[in-house]
Amino acid sequence: MTDVVVVGAGQAGASVVAKLRAEGFAGTITLIGAEKVPPYQRPPLSKAYLLGDMAQERLYLRPAGFYADQDIALRLDTRVVAIDPAAQTITLTGDERLGYDHLVLATGAHPRTLPAAIGGTLDGVYAMRDLADADALAPELVAGRQVLIVGGGYIGLEAAAVAAKRGLRVTLVEMADRILQRVAAPQTSDYFRALHRAHGVTIRESVGLDRLLGDTRVTGARLTDGTELSIDFAIVGAGITPATVLADSAGLHVDNGITTDSHGRTSDPHIWAAGDCASCLFQGLRIRLESVGNAIDQAEAVALNIMGRDLPYLPKPWFWSDQYDCKLQIAGLNTGYTHVHLRKGDAPGVQSHWYYRGADLLAVDAMNDPRNYMIGKRLIEAGRSPDPALIIDPATDMKALLAA
Repeated sequence: MTDVVVVGAGQAGASVVAKLRAEGFAGTITLIGAEKVPPYQRPPLSKAYLLGDMAQERLYLRPAGFYADQDIALRLDTRVVAIDPAAQTITLTGDERLGYDHLVLATGAHPRTLPAAIGGTLDGVYAMRDLADADALAPELVAGRQVLIVGGGYIGLEAAAVAAKRGLRVTLVEMADRILQRVAAPQTSDYFRALHRAHGVTIRESVGLDRLLGDTRVTGARLTDGTELSIDFAIVGAGITPATVLADSAGLHVDNGITTDSHGRTSDPHIWAAGDCASCLFQGLRIRLESVGNAIDQAEAVALNIMGRDLPYLPKPWFWSDQYDCKLQIAGLNTGYTHVHLRKGDAPGVQSHWYYRGADLLAVDAMNDPRNYMIGKRLIEAGRSPDPALIIDPATDMKALLAA
């Protein structure tokens, strides 16, 4: 009988084990998670859950009884400390060893933190990655308090939106020239800067954090331009790094995450990887996609290939972010774009930004514009690139572009 062990009980890990059973896999399955709760959704943590609009049980990807019903051994509050590829075993805390025929690493990623030397370990400094982070942060969200958000990416902006909606005074600092600089065009940055300022958020761009102030708990912040702020707490939204320690120590190849081939296999033929921890090939480039869609699709591809299906995984990048009453939906990857074309919607705040490299459509950012998001996504996945003049023309029947 074949033994499959999955390390990491997040979206990717849960998707692997569910897909194996759904496809009729009859071997033993063990899913190991470091947290004390069953696999759950992470995106709502910084949105609905933190706002108090979603109960913890609604976060769960499957009912708690699903794993026992499917004969999946769910090992929670358990950590893997080592992998022995030669013996095909893993070691858990307490020196317990488990053997495997196939091992899947779905270890996710860790939030980047601030160094202790600049106050990163003071009380009142929070990251936003898992359920424990959200539960620790929730009591701080009291109207009238002052919070500093460090980082103007999606996590920082989502945290700023929640804090502003709860009535806090919010200052966000971004060391780069503009918010979302790493992931979006200036037009998208402009849209969200205006949105946040309309909700009372102070955004400081081209200004970083020099250090946080306080003895045991944060009480203030000094910025790189010399400004000092009095704050009640701080949230660090400076991105994530793939969790590759286990892979590194086992001698697996790592390149912007655990390196996988087109089938999800690592440099060891018995070890696979999926989700935020894994890098994969996309249009000749090695990339790592930090998204729910990729975690599910890549994990399900790994499950099928463990069962011998021999199916290459083709990433279909898509992302989303909720801020205030705006839903941003992104299709494709904008890497290497040369032009951005704006299509205005039929209501205030509705628009889409279309990224082109020369004549090739790469990606779409759609703000409160789900119809054009879906059209853009289908065009990109089909490898089709309409003339940008049609995109910006309000008279264009966008749906007709799919049939052209």
